[in-house]
Amino acid sequence: MDRRAFVKKWTPSPLTLILLGLIAYLWFRPPAEVSDENRTVAPWQVMLTDGRLLTSDALKGKVVLVNFWATWCPYCRKEKPVIDAFWHDYRDKGFEVVSISVDDPPDKITAWMKDKGYAFQAAPTNASVAAVFGNVSSVPTSFILDTDGHIRHKIAGQMHYPRLEKLVVPLLPRAKQP
Repeated sequence: MDRRAFVKKWTPSPLTLILLGLIAYLWFRPPAEVSDENRTVAPWQVMLTDGRLLTSDALKGKVVLVNFWATWCPYCRKEKPVIDAFWHDYRDKGFEVVSISVDDPPDKITAWMKDKGYAFQAAPTNASVAAVFGNVSSVPTSFILDTDGHIRHKIAGQMHYPRLEKLVVPLLPRAKQP
């Protein structure tokens, strides 16, 4: 085989280069976009996958991560172990997670959460959630609510443990001093 034939054989097509570039971008995409907000929200509620009704009033006094996700979303799958680890580390300090699936039915959410070993609260989306948080169409998207139930931060994109620490820990209730 001469040199020209060898080079031609192993030179990728423009389409292959574009696909490789797209894969690299999606794998190493830019970090999530965080916006600081301080807005009050109307009362909202979700039906958890275990059949219990969870209301926003029941979450008052806790810092809450409301995480919109889907079982098919690769970035959601990458951030769930991080959210789970953070929840385990901070739930006794006043932190809670409400994981809201944008398109899966309760039985699929339950099976997926059980398969992965996640124990934080999960629910399908509904009209009251859409009215408060907007019609979230890009996942993962998360909101951090302070102890009064106000939205303090919106995170569009994948969550990381250090980012959660930076955004959540300052909002946690202070331990009562003796």
